[in-house]
Amino acid sequence: MWIPSKLTRPARLHNAILRPRLLKTLEQAPFYHLVLFRSPAGFGKTTMAAQWLNEHPHTGWFNIDENDNDAFRFANYLMQAINKATNNSCQRTQAMAERRQFACLSTLFSELFGELSDYREQTYLVLDDYHVIHNDEIHDGLRFFLKNMPDNLTLVVTSRTLPPLGTANLRIRDLLIEVDNDLLAFDEEETERFFSKRIGDNIEETVLRTLHRQVEGWPSALQLIALHAQQNPNNLVASAESMASFNRGHLWDYLAEEVFDQLDHETQQFLLHCSVLDMFNAQLVSDLTGRSDALAMLESLNRFGLFLNTLEGDNNWYRFHNLFAEFLRHQRYAQIPQQRAELHAQAARAWLKQNSPQQALLHARKCEDTLLVIDILCDYGWEMFHHGEMKLLEDAISAISHDELYTNPRLCLLRMWLVQSQHRYNDVGDMITESEAELQKRNITLDDAILGEFNALRAQVAINQSKPELALTLSEQALGQLPSTTYRSRIVATSVVGEVHHCLGNLSRALPMMQQTEKMARQYHVYHQALWALLQQSEILLAQGYAQAAFELLDQAFKLVREQHLQQVPLHEFLLRLRAQILWCWNRLDEAEEAAHKSLEVLAPYDETKSLHAYAMLARIAITRGEQDKAARYLDLCNSMMDRSCYHIDWRANTDLANLLYWQLTDNMESIRNWLVKAEQPDGACNHFQQLQWRNIGRACVNLGEFERAEKIFAMLEESCKKHNLITDKNRNLVIQAILSKLQGQRERSLAQLKEAISLTNSTGMIGIFLCDGSQICDLLQELVDSKALNEFELHRARQLLREMTSKERNRSVHFDESFVEKLLNLPDIPELIRTSPLTQREWQVLGLIYTGYSNEQIASELDVASTTIKTHIRNLYQKLNIANRQQAIETAEKLLKLMGF
Repeated sequence: MWIPSKLTRPARLHNAILRPRLLKTLEQAPFYHLVLFRSPAGFGKTTMAAQWLNEHPHTGWFNIDENDNDAFRFANYLMQAINKATNNSCQRTQAMAERRQFACLSTLFSELFGELSDYREQTYLVLDDYHVIHNDEIHDGLRFFLKNMPDNLTLVVTSRTLPPLGTANLRIRDLLIEVDNDLLAFDEEETERFFSKRIGDNIEETVLRTLHRQVEGWPSALQLIALHAQQNPNNLVASAESMASFNRGHLWDYLAEEVFDQLDHETQQFLLHCSVLDMFNAQLVSDLTGRSDALAMLESLNRFGLFLNTLEGDNNWYRFHNLFAEFLRHQRYAQIPQQRAELHAQAARAWLKQNSPQQALLHARKCEDTLLVIDILCDYGWEMFHHGEMKLLEDAISAISHDELYTNPRLCLLRMWLVQSQHRYNDVGDMITESEAELQKRNITLDDAILGEFNALRAQVAINQSKPELALTLSEQALGQLPSTTYRSRIVATSVVGEVHHCLGNLSRALPMMQQTEKMARQYHVYHQALWALLQQSEILLAQGYAQAAFELLDQAFKLVREQHLQQVPLHEFLLRLRAQILWCWNRLDEAEEAAHKSLEVLAPYDETKSLHAYAMLARIAITRGEQDKAARYLDLCNSMMDRSCYHIDWRANTDLANLLYWQLTDNMESIRNWLVKAEQPDGACNHFQQLQWRNIGRACVNLGEFERAEKIFAMLEESCKKHNLITDKNRNLVIQAILSKLQGQRERSLAQLKEAISLTNSTGMIGIFLCDGSQICDLLQELVDSKALNEFELHRARQLLREMTSKERNRSVHFDESFVEKLLNLPDIPELIRTSPLTQREWQVLGLIYTGYSNEQIASELDVASTTIKTHIRNLYQKLNIANRQQAIETAEKLLKLMGF
């Protein structure tokens, strides 16, 4: 699928002029991040880079063209070039690039740098003709690359324009060697050696000086003049004069008159035909032109010096110098415009023989041969789909007329899966409806296999739109229609069946379906679907109360992610989110926080609203630690996203839980009351997210004293838990039921419910659910411990919970938010120094974080400011409080908290 010549550097010409003054400039390159060859076309950027690095064994070369503006295509070639230079030291990262398993270039490069951490050889990576790149995503990725790459790697870029790679900053930091057209231009001594080698020594010095001055040392112009002088001996002066007032039009005129017109007609036609290709080898040219002597022709042209660059390697790949290629295209448009379509069609067929359907598709589109485009899409579309050529496929399909599209059902399917792969679920549903209508209008009858593929896609859309019954019907129908060889759609349909049973609470049926999905997906190397199946299994096991088994299954998922390089795909965020959830339930807050932050890194390239779950988890972690102001900031962000986007009930319920816990912590009954009025009431409680939403409603009722309503809700939840074997939800419900019974004066019932919750916790490990309501159940726990009503395991768990609830660490995590400070300053016995020299709100926050134990760097990260800013805040608060060090700041904070009753 990939073109080997794009990774090969130009072979050094036998008569190339060595340029010691430039090579001396480049001796210090290992100490610089970037070597930039920047000049207009024809100044020998590529030649000079190739000459400089000719003997260096650790050099990767990437010949860039317009088609490389696709970030995934760019990344793939870039990784192959780096692997070539580093003796295959980054195969894992290359596999990620090949499989399109990264969210953005910066995340891919992070993996690359980690993989290269043990590689020590000085290495050069050349990006040739970078000026054709206009994709900002690629520019952003390379800026990250330059900022973070290892010291033993130097990036070499050739470009006609100044690339947007932060060169000004690199220049100021003395990390840039810039070789511009002034340096690349031949000086008089080099000009003399240049012509001596090609024409001889009997050239007048004044002629050479005049020639050099007129062309300003432009190497391509010198080459043209030398070529003309070889064909017209003793006419070097005339050649120099003809270049005096050169521009592109003059250059083309010169090339036409002095080079092209001097060739025989057969050679001219050969060059014009070859010019339809950006790069080529003998076989490609032979298939294009029908000539059996293509290799001999190319070798002859190369020896003749007709701006034909030989690329290193065993396959004899060539490309024309850019200026000469432009000239040939100009000539082709002028001389044989009627052959344009046929040449591109021939090029498309030639590229297919090279097993490069993406190049073939580009030429097929240029020749506007719709039937050829459709043939390529039908024969190679899925192959290109799996290699990440999404934009090329979408562009090609969008250019096809409705009549041509809707006479080919499989093409319709490919189009819809392209949209589905980009998570545009609602668009897919509309496209299915449109496709059905159009196919029916054209009286096209679908066979069972195609109907099965359509139904599998419909089922996926239905489950994405929270329509489980419809999804089940469609997926089971698809499985009955699909042949055994249509593995992709069968895997999708099987997965949907399992997911539907999960949503309907049929966990005993859902689990084996997801296990079957995983097995099939692994068998056919559909690893994204295998990962999804593992995550669904983990959620099912967690719901059944097997938290440890669920956690261990996540370890298998992480192993799959590592082995198949899935670190940067969005599904990896789901894995990290599940891990964070279980760790929070086990009160392993630091690990849970780390997982939540990693999930945010995976989602960084996507719309912020996709990060709702992660921020809701971070809010819950902050609440559990007692970090009120930190939780408030996360929740402000969550609620803003909730207002801006529509979410599945699972996402909404998780965010509502974080809100309710925060309002409960801050005694904000008004907010709880307002939420309860508008709270969504699910149709049932047969799955974990419906249980969560009803539990949220029950919690709100308990806080507001609506005990009768809460009693009915928890009775309904208990019945559903029993019916669907939702052990973990029963565990969670019992804690709030114990609080409800206590508030109703039914203490014995409350103790029994709490005892049952503790018993379940010994198998589920659910500690976090107790700590959220520690102030309400602490006395109940103590009574259970004192009454000796617990067995040995339950007693151990109860004592552990009491230790966690009374931990000084949790109390030390109080932050000085605005309401807290306002109450503090209104105390009659507040120290006079604080009253007369008040801290700013930000300085109060910094004091609270110092008290919590944060370092300067952690405080800066927490408040999203620079470390130097934090140092200024600390210096100011030290002066205002008349203290000298961090320990005194902690002691001062403790005294203030005692004044507030903490």
